[in-house]
Amino acid sequence: MHGGRRPQSVLFCCTFNAVRSPMAEAIARYYFGREIYFASAGVKAGELDPFAVAAMDDIGIDISGFHPHTFEDLEDSSFDLIVSLSPEAHHRALEFTRTLAVEVVYWPTIDPSAVQGAREHMLDAYRGVRDGLKQRITKLLSQG
Repeated sequence: MHGGRRPQSVLFCCTFNAVRSPMAEAIARYYFGREIYFASAGVKAGELDPFAVAAMDDIGIDISGFHPHTFEDLEDSSFDLIVSLSPEAHHRALEFTRTLAVEVVYWPTIDPSAVQGAREHMLDAYRGVRDGLKQRITKLLSQG
């Protein structure tokens, strides 16, 4: 963040708001929810992924009640920072903020739902995404 100032509101976005951005929103809210407002959105609304729920459950964060939604569903468009996690979401975030003074950062994040194989192998991919997001979020928001 420029100026070392912590954002007061952050939007995480990905393609379907079903894996990456809900995980990011839940992690951020878990650690920083008292001080910062968080939301998430997708370019399209998907279905919440049960592997994402399981991976988050592993670290004691329940996202089972989460409902995916799109940029159009957002009640508020005034965010200090938008973190996009997929190329599609990054393009949409730039479009969304064209007339707004909002910082948009891109954190390329693999879509773990593309991983095939045994359940444990697939779950490991989700855990990897979860841990990577947790690391980046805590690094970004612990300053200031």
